[in-house]
Amino acid sequence: MTRRLRPVGLGFAEDAPTRLVFTARASAAPDAVYRALAEEVTGWPSWFRAVTLARPTRGGGGREVRLMGGVRFQETVMAADPGLRYAYRVDETNVPGVRALLEEWLLTPADHSPGTATAPGTAGTPGTLVRWTFAADGPPAFRLALTAARPGLGHSFRTAVRALDARLAARTRG
Repeated sequence: MTRRLRPVGLGFAEDAPTRLVFTARASAAPDAVYRALAEEVTGWPSWFRAVTLARPTRGGGGREVRLMGGVRFQETVMAADPGLRYAYRVDETNVPGVRALLEEWLLTPADHSPGTATAPGTAGTPGTLVRWTFAADGPPAFRLALTAARPGLGHSFRTAVRALDARLAARTRG
């Protein structure tokens, strides 16, 4: 059953009752990471294992996303700041219990200094610190379940960023 969620603004990423924040480093530059997130929406299933379908809607102002297990989202893009930030809120979903949901991807340049652990050939090149905020509201049982899912969501995020980084590196080599 599809449920309509409470519309929230970008500030929800900071003041939601439940906020899960994860970070990972990518060797690719912020502009390349941003393009993969915001402009190449249909490519998400190739690097984010949990995503089975992603497509832009409303001329790029929205997205339809499907996850493994049959989870569906209809989303509104809230921020599309090239090389800096991509955020969207969920308007409709079949997930029980959730009342509001916003995801924000912040991209910060991260220089790879010589001597730090980076991908081969990337020392001295700009990379990206990727910060993903998963902000949600729901009844206490939903918030507890989401908090319990934190390790799995973190693992999924880090795996996705590694896969995205490998995909972007292959493009520059090919």
